[in-house]
Amino acid sequence: MNSSNLPTVSVVVIAYNDAGLVGEAVSSALAQGPVVTEVIAVNDASSDGTAQVLDELAAVHPRLKVVHRTENSGGCGTPRNDGIAAASGRYVLFLDSDDILPAGAADALVRTAGEHGAPVTVGAAVRRELPQGHDVPWMPGLHTPGDVIERPADRPDLVRDTLCVNKLYERAFLEEHGLRFPDGRFVYEDFVFTARVLAAAPRIAVTGDLVYVWHVRRSAAQKSISLDRKDVGNWRSRVEAHRTAARILSEASPLLGSACRVKFLEYDLRMYLRELGRDPEYQAAWWTLTREYVDTFPEADIESAAAHARWIVSVLRATPTPPADVERLTRLAAEPPRLLPPYANGPSGEPVWSDELPVELAGLRTLPVAGLPVTVDAEPAGRGAVRIRVHDLYGRLAEAGPVTAQLSFMPRAGGEAVLAQPVELKPDPDPGHGGGWIAVLPFRLADLAVTGRRRGLRRMQAWNVGVGVRCADGSSVFTSLRPRGRLLRRQALPSSRYGVLLAQPYRTGAGALALRLAPGAEGALDLVRNRLHRARSGRGAG
Repeated sequence: MNSSNLPTVSVVVIAYNDAGLVGEAVSSALAQGPVVTEVIAVNDASSDGTAQVLDELAAVHPRLKVVHRTENSGGCGTPRNDGIAAASGRYVLFLDSDDILPAGAADALVRTAGEHGAPVTVGAAVRRELPQGHDVPWMPGLHTPGDVIERPADRPDLVRDTLCVNKLYERAFLEEHGLRFPDGRFVYEDFVFTARVLAAAPRIAVTGDLVYVWHVRRSAAQKSISLDRKDVGNWRSRVEAHRTAARILSEASPLLGSACRVKFLEYDLRMYLRELGRDPEYQAAWWTLTREYVDTFPEADIESAAAHARWIVSVLRATPTPPADVERLTRLAAEPPRLLPPYANGPSGEPVWSDELPVELAGLRTLPVAGLPVTVDAEPAGRGAVRIRVHDLYGRLAEAGPVTAQLSFMPRAGGEAVLAQPVELKPDPDPGHGGGWIAVLPFRLADLAVTGRRRGLRRMQAWNVGVGVRCADGSSVFTSLRPRGRLLRRQALPSSRYGVLLAQPYRTGAGALALRLAPGAEGALDLVRNRLHRARSGRGAG
C-alpha cells in the first residue's frame, strides 16, 4: 500500500498568538503528503498576526482549513475539540503551533494502525532544546516498537505517557466513546484526555518511527505550560489534572488507577521537588498542597513506589512545613538521586532522615548497590584533576567494598559517555568525614573537546560530569558529582590545536556538576553569547 491509498488523516493544529511559528507547524503537517487529507488549524482568537498567517497559507494550500474562534477559550482543550468536530479523515493527529511533525510521521502511524487494526497508535517523540537543537527522547524505553497492547490494563505503565500529540487516533473510536478534552481554562488537559482514552480500553500499536518533535524554548517570553512554574498555581493545576486522571483510570481499572498514582510519586512529584527553589512562600504553599494530595493516596500505592519516592513521602508527612534541610530533599529527588550527609540513625540503629526528623528510610538496608543514593563530592586538585570523596551510606557501600572510581562525561545533547581511566579508591583518613573513600581523578579537557567535535557537537559543548564506583563484590553505582570549593571557576587553557580552550564548570539546577567547553575563538564567542543570553533571560549558570 503506497501513500496515495493509505487511509486519510486530519491533522489538528491549535494556535494562539503564535504568528511567528505556526507557519512552520502547518507546513510540517502539509509536507506529510497525500496521507494527510486536511490540516485543520484552529485559531483561538489570537490578538497578533496568527489569523492572517493562517489565512494566507490557506489561500495557497487547499488542504488547509482554518477555524477562527471569536472568543479565546483560555486553554488547549476547546480548540482541539473544535478540530475534532471539523475533521473528516479516518484518523486524527494533534499538533501544537510551536512544534513540528517530522517527515513520514503520518505514514508511519497509519501503516502501523492499519497493520494491527488499532484505534490508537503511538510513536516516538523528542523534546528538542532550542536554540541548541539537541533532542531528548520522551519516555525512552516505555514503548517497544512493533508491540501491540490488547488492553491498557495489560500494561499499566502506559499511564506514564501523558502526551496526546505522539499518537494517532481513529476518529470513529473517539466518537464512539465521546472522547474529548476538558473545555475552557483547564491546564494539563492532555492528562485527562489520555486517561479517558486508556479507560476506553483500545488496542494500542507501537511504531518505532519518530512522529513528533516537541520544541522546548526555555527563554521564550511566553513559556509553555510545563515550563511556566513561577508560582504554585502551575503545580496546583497539575495536581488537579492528575487527581481527575487518577479518578477516571481507577473507575475503569484499579491497576491503571494505582499506576497513575505511583507515576505521580516517582515522576511528577520528584520533578517539581527538585526545582523547588529558595522562595519560602512558594515552598510553604507547595508543601501544604502536596501533603494534602498525597494524604489521599492508598498506602498500597505509596508502598509500590520506588524507595526514593517513598522516603520523600515520609518526610512530607512528618512535618507540616518544609524542614530546615529541604535542600537535601531536592537532591534526593534528582536523577540520579543523591542523599546528602549527614546521616543519622534511630534508636535501634535504623537509617533515619535526620536527628531533627527521625523518619525511617525503610528499605535502604536491602536496596541494591546500584540503587543507592550515593553522594560524591568533587573539588579541584590542580589543573587537569579533581579530588573526589565518596560518602558511605549507612555502611551499605562499605559492605560492597568500593575499589575504583571512573569519571564519565555525558553529552547533554545525548549520546554515549566519554570515560576516563578508572582510579583506585582509598579510605578517607579524616575521621571527621564519617567514613568514605577518596581519589584524585585526572582528565584531559583537550581530548574531551576533540571527541566532542568528532561527534558533531556545536562549537560550545555541554557535558554532564558523573562518576562510576566499582566495588569488590562486583556491584557498582553511578551518580553525579557535587561541586565543592573553587571547582566552579572558569579557566582559559592554552591549546596547541585550538589556541585557547575555555572551560566553564557549573552547577545544574539539581546541584550536580556540569561542564561547558569552548574550543577556539569561535567557541569562546559562543560561550560568551550563551552567558549573556542566560543573564538576559534571568537564568543562573545551571
